[in-house]
Amino acid sequence: MTNSQSARAKNAGAKRQRLMAAAAQVVHQQGAERTTIADIARAADVQVGNVYYYFKTKDELVAAALSEHTRQLETITGELGRLPDPRERLKALVRGWVGQRDLAARYGCPTGTLATELDKRAEGGLDREAGKVIRLLLDWVAAQFREMDLPDPDGLALTLVGGYQGMSLLTNALRDPQIMVKEGDRLLAWLDTL
Repeated sequence: MTNSQSARAKNAGAKRQRLMAAAAQVVHQQGAERTTIADIARAADVQVGNVYYYFKTKDELVAAALSEHTRQLETITGELGRLPDPRERLKALVRGWVGQRDLAARYGCPTGTLATELDKRAEGGLDREAGKVIRLLLDWVAAQFREMDLPDPDGLALTLVGGYQGMSLLTNALRDPQIMVKEGDRLLAWLDTL
């Protein structure tokens, strides 16, 4: 591969990544149904016609948004994994959720709201893809509880992630970021009791 071919491939990869990040952001803010390819192109600073080189349909862009959610989750859990104690990893996760309270008040949980929206579609299978992202989070949380040698780590993971989804939904529905703060404090206190 020549230097110019390598540079073009690198540019193409960067543009694709920009489109994926823009898709995740715009779909979170507007919902999958209201988002257009032009909206994503504008957010990524890419000409609309160029989007079709990377993604042929809006559903491919929604799938790309889910891939971006997966990448972001893997980045977050990778960083949290550097903490030496699993309880502290979980508490840092909760603090991260609470840190996103203003975003949650406006748009809800990026993956949770998208999963709910996609579930209402008659076709496509993207709802299952959204479920896979949530499953990754559940599995990571359960692994932390397992490392703590607690009984029923999968059930505890459901409780923690369900608590997050509930507080995110209520924060969004009531447009009240303080719900995330209060419920986050409750989750932190609960983690200290385990």
